[in-house]
Amino acid sequence: MNPFKLGNLEKMLAEQVQKMQRLQQELDAQRVQASAGGGMVEATASGLGDLVEIKIKPEAVDPNDVEMLQDLVLAAVREALGKAREMQQQKTAELTGGLQIPGLFGP
Repeated sequence: MNPFKLGNLEKMLAEQVQKMQRLQQELDAQRVQASAGGGMVEATASGLGDLVEIKIKPEAVDPNDVEMLQDLVLAAVREALGKAREMQQQKTAELTGGLQIPGLFGP
């Protein structure tokens, strides 16, 4: 019996689609955090890479140095989104056995 008959392929594809949907739900529920400025600014992202929260300690707000606050926010956001991408890659590799699928969770 050929395991690659059309019915088997359809079943395998449907199972993979279900696994990917579960993975997306799992990633959406997970959170990664990053901070900058010794914890003055914290950014939280979902495992899908959506920014979900920014926390800024009041002492980080200096009206005379808005640029520093902007830099801290940017650094925390970039780190949080980088962690989300790493999580996506790791979880996807577990599911696909390391096979890279273009467009699965981004470019």
